[in-house]
Amino acid sequence: MRLPVSRSLARLVLVGAAMAMLAACGGRNARQDVVRGANIPATFDVTILAEKDGQFDYNEVPFVAQDLRSALNYRKEQGLPMETVLLKRSEKQSVKDGHVVAIARLSVDLKFKAYVEEDGEINEIQTTTKKND
Repeated sequence: MRLPVSRSLARLVLVGAAMAMLAACGGRNARQDVVRGANIPATFDVTILAEKDGQFDYNEVPFVAQDLRSALNYRKEQGLPMETVLLKRSEKQSVKDGHVVAIARLSVDLKFKAYVEEDGEINEIQTTTKKND
């Protein structure tokens, strides 16, 4: 039995797999989606901490990426500020490529600017989307 899969879902899976393969190529220079931001805000609307196993800490609650999406979407629906999100390392875990990819996807879907703090330096996570033909 064949299940119908939408084209956009298939594209999302392919893009995710490609991003995972690129992230696995290693090195600090592998993160081309993270660039020095010229206009780094003084404060951020939301601060998220990177946790073990690709999880996130938001308001002292651990979330996987899908649950974090729901929490941030709820915040947006409540009319709370959601323009800028900062991803930082936690006490026990540094920011990994998987964290950056997950936040990049969320920033595209929920339309906010994402930033990452590494080694005391804040950089913007830039994302690009493919236009539908």
